[in-house]
Amino acid sequence: MAVCTLNSSFLGFHQKSHQPPQQLVFLSGKRWGSSKRERHSSLSNTACVITCSAGGQQTVVIGLAADSGCGKSTFMRRLTSVFGGAAEPPKGGNPDSNTLISDTTTVICLDDYHSLDRTGRKEKGVTALDPKANDFDLMYEQVKALKNGVPVDKPIYNHVSGLLDPPELIKPPKILVIEGLHPMYDSRVRDLLDFSIYLDISNEVKFAWKIQRDMAERGHSLESIKASIEARKPDFDAYIDPQKQYADAVIEVLPTNLIPDDNEGKVLRVRLIMKEGVEFFNPVYLFDEGSTVSWIPCGRKLTCSYPGIKFSYGPESYYGHEVSVLEMDGQFDRLDELIYVESHLSNLSTKFYGEVTQQMLKHSEFPGSNNGTGFFQTIVGLKIRDLYEQISASRAKAPVEAAKA
Repeated sequence: MAVCTLNSSFLGFHQKSHQPPQQLVFLSGKRWGSSKRERHSSLSNTACVITCSAGGQQTVVIGLAADSGCGKSTFMRRLTSVFGGAAEPPKGGNPDSNTLISDTTTVICLDDYHSLDRTGRKEKGVTALDPKANDFDLMYEQVKALKNGVPVDKPIYNHVSGLLDPPELIKPPKILVIEGLHPMYDSRVRDLLDFSIYLDISNEVKFAWKIQRDMAERGHSLESIKASIEARKPDFDAYIDPQKQYADAVIEVLPTNLIPDDNEGKVLRVRLIMKEGVEFFNPVYLFDEGSTVSWIPCGRKLTCSYPGIKFSYGPESYYGHEVSVLEMDGQFDRLDELIYVESHLSNLSTKFYGEVTQQMLKHSEFPGSNNGTGFFQTIVGLKIRDLYEQISASRAKAPVEAAKA
C-alpha cells in the first residue's frame, strides 16, 4: 500500500513521515524562493510537497570518484547496462546535460556543482578540483533530497561553453549515482553513500586516456591538455587522491609488470581492491577465499598474445583497512574465452553462469574491454546490483518486523 506524506512547512508546521517519501511528488503553484540556493534545491520553505511512496524505500546512492579523463563515463555505461535500459540525457532537456537516466538509474555528474564557470576559475586562479570552486552545501542538500524521494532542480555545468546553464529537474530514481571529482570529499555527502568506488589511474595511463578523450570529444589541443594536467596535479594530490581511503572498492590501473621497463602503457596491470566488512558487499575471490594465490591461466583455454596474462589474489592492508585484492596483469584476445576465468572466481553476484562474459561481449567496443579495467568495472557493476537488491529487501522487511514487535 502506498504511503503518502504531506509537507506543510509553508503553513507553519511539519508533519513527519514514518516512511521515506519517493516516486510521486506534487508541487504547489507557488514560486520557489528568490535566492539561487532556494531555486536550485527545490526545498524552499514556501513549497507544499505531497509525496507517495510504494513501500517506503529510499533511493540507493552510489558514489564514483576519479580525476578527469579516468574512465568514469565508460564505467557508468557498463553499470547502467547491468540494470537494463539505455542510459540517456533527460528527454526534452538541455542537449549539453551531463545527466544520464535509465529505467532504474540516474547518473549525476558532480561537475554540475561547480560554483564558478571556466572564466570565473581563471579570474580567481583556481582549478575545478579546488573545493572553493564547488558548492558542497548545495550538493549535500540535493543528494539528501533525492535519497529521501524529493525531486530537485539541479544546476548544469556546460563542458562545451564552460558556463553554468539553467538547472534541470531531477526526479528520485531507484539508484542514484553521483560521479565526479568530489563524491567523498565532504563528510556530509560521504555519509549519504550506500557504496563508494574510486578509480585510481597511474599518471602514465591517465595522460594517455585524457588525451584521447579531450582531443577527440571536447576539441582540446595537445598543448592545452598538457598544461591542464600540470596545473591540476597539486590540487589532485591535495583534494582528489585522498578520497580513495574512504572507498569501499578501488580499481587501480598501473603499467604492466610483465614487460620490463615498459614505456608504451598499452598493457595494463589492474587491481580490484575490496574493503572487508562492508554491509551487503562480499569481496570477489580467486580459488580460495582469504588465501594468497598467483595464477597463470592455461594458454589452450585463454588466448593471450605477448606478454601473456597473470592473475593474483590475496589479503592486504589499505589505508588501515583490511582488504581483498584481485589483480589482472595483461590482456586477452578473445572475449568469449573469458568465461574460463569467470568460472574460477567466486562471489561474483551473477544471476546465471557466464553473465560477466556476456556483459563484456555486449560492450566489446568499450575502452578496456580486453583488459582488467573493463573486466573489473563489469564485476563491480554486478556487485552494485546485488547490493541494491539486498538493501531494498532489507528496507522492505524492516516495517514488517517492526509491526510484529
